[in-house]
Amino acid sequence: MEKLKMHSKDLSQDNLAKIQAAFPNCVTERQNAQGQIELAIDFDLLRQELSANIVEGPQERYRLDWPGKREAMLTANAPIAKTLRPAREESVNFDDTENLFIEGDNLDALKLLQETYLGKVKMIYIDPPYNTGNDFVYEDDFAESTEEFLQRSNQKDEQGNRLVSNSESNGRFHSDWLSMMLPRLKLARNLLRDDGVIFISIDDGEQAALKKLCDEIFGEKNFVSNIVWQKKYSVSNDDPGIAAMHDHILCYRKSGNFERSLFPRSEKQLERYKNPDGDPRGLWTSGEYVSSKTRLERPTLWYSIKHPKTGEDVWPEENAVWRYSQEKHLELEKDNRLYWGANFSYTKPRLKRFLAEIQDGVVPSTWWSYADAGHNDAGQKETAGLLGKKVFSTPKPIQLLQRILHVSNCIDSICMDFFAGSAASAHAVMQLNAEDGGNRKFIMVQLPEAVDEKHEAYKAGYKTIAEISKERIRRAGAQILEGDCHEDWNKDIGFRVLKVDTSNMQDVYYQPQQLKQNELFASVDNIKPDRSSEDLLFQVLLDWGVDLTLPIRRESIQGKEVFIVDDNALVACFEQGISEALIHELAALKPLRAVFRDNGFASDAVKVNVTQIFKQRSPITEVKAI
Repeated sequence: MEKLKMHSKDLSQDNLAKIQAAFPNCVTERQNAQGQIELAIDFDLLRQELSANIVEGPQERYRLDWPGKREAMLTANAPIAKTLRPAREESVNFDDTENLFIEGDNLDALKLLQETYLGKVKMIYIDPPYNTGNDFVYEDDFAESTEEFLQRSNQKDEQGNRLVSNSESNGRFHSDWLSMMLPRLKLARNLLRDDGVIFISIDDGEQAALKKLCDEIFGEKNFVSNIVWQKKYSVSNDDPGIAAMHDHILCYRKSGNFERSLFPRSEKQLERYKNPDGDPRGLWTSGEYVSSKTRLERPTLWYSIKHPKTGEDVWPEENAVWRYSQEKHLELEKDNRLYWGANFSYTKPRLKRFLAEIQDGVVPSTWWSYADAGHNDAGQKETAGLLGKKVFSTPKPIQLLQRILHVSNCIDSICMDFFAGSAASAHAVMQLNAEDGGNRKFIMVQLPEAVDEKHEAYKAGYKTIAEISKERIRRAGAQILEGDCHEDWNKDIGFRVLKVDTSNMQDVYYQPQQLKQNELFASVDNIKPDRSSEDLLFQVLLDWGVDLTLPIRRESIQGKEVFIVDDNALVACFEQGISEALIHELAALKPLRAVFRDNGFASDAVKVNVTQIFKQRSPITEVKAI
């Protein structure tokens, strides 16, 4: 018998739950004074989460640890002074599409998207390097404080943010890989919606470590499943050991609000449903009426029933019982739910299960055969059919990615892949939309990693992996449009290309205190001379957290170039010589936001009056300058 607590509520447990929700990696296990295991806060890790510098802490605890972990946590939280620059000439349907392709280091990209897409992504799928000893990993720069990082962060980094070979002879072989994954997964978690989910492909080599890392980042309770995908359909005869026929796909949810979808039934599964007795309730299949439990285990379920044709008593076997109580059996019998075979030829009944009464689909399992989810060879052929042979070694098949999209329940939401590679994820999103009329949007991120000159892709004219990714999307979209499409599909096969680059702002913008007197006149303009007005617009969208795929109009008002984003989300003018007349016209549009160059006004008087003009004509508008 439990005893009453006889004390007030322990508020520390509420606080622990709040910390666990915000920082699941900071909640661990410890032994209390009574020798029992209980949840506790890892204050060293919590201090690290809240600090801009590396925090040391030797406390013993249950956790995954490796050399460089604290530095990896630091780099996840460190800010960067970079931006995304639009590349219209490489895009498809730039002005109309809701899809994004970001070219650059995915760590930078994930940081840049934190403001705009925080809590907005429904599904993330990634296929990171498998760390086999031949793969490349991102080498990030952890060796500086946040202050040093900010001072240098809009300079070109000669050491970090590039791919390096992670050979097995490296003393930090596993550590480097985990240090690469940790900050990216932490930032990815921030982007997920509360009902969002992430799928990560991995092989046996790092599966165990990756699962522990994901337990920390997403929380152990948010582990959904470890899906085993049969990636091959035959064993290689020259394999020296036990041939690997599968990959793992780890699935984690953001919170308990995630709801998975069911797989649609295949034609083969639907063929099992028939209606041989002409039942008005429609198609049905039958299930066992006998249970495997014994008479000793379930004595109340061992009774006789009457055969409808012979009138004889029918008993379950001695080592079995009926599935239902005698009372429930009479209800089922009265409702014509029992099937005794054609002409009552069965010695025992079976239970009818009507198609119209069961859930509309098949519950996903952790075993995905190549018959259901495709295989490596299919992925290779799909890519070769679009781009040529051996452009990618092991691209994922569309069938696998569509299966992931189905489970994710993301028919009208954002799907992301920040290790885009062959861009099979984007292909799968467009293909599935064309089939079911969905409105899934994609965000792909790919580093412009140089292609080896000896590789078939280089010979085909591709200089970087990102070039191959973009061309795959272009050709896949065109191919999909040629086929049969769902009438409700919006036919969005476009994508806006945005490239990670240094900030549009001069160093003086970030470090005005370092400006010397003799440099004042050369620093009147704080914007780099090689940046366009559209470059400035996208950095403003990032800083303000405005959707990067909103429609953009470019108009001439009072002789000045003006950007109007989604009618009233934002207006921007980065021209020089802005007059009060232009300000009045822009205020009449009643935008939510308005932005100008700080030195772009015709006079100081105009600059002073801007706020008052908007306050009078459009008080809802937030006005800023760059």
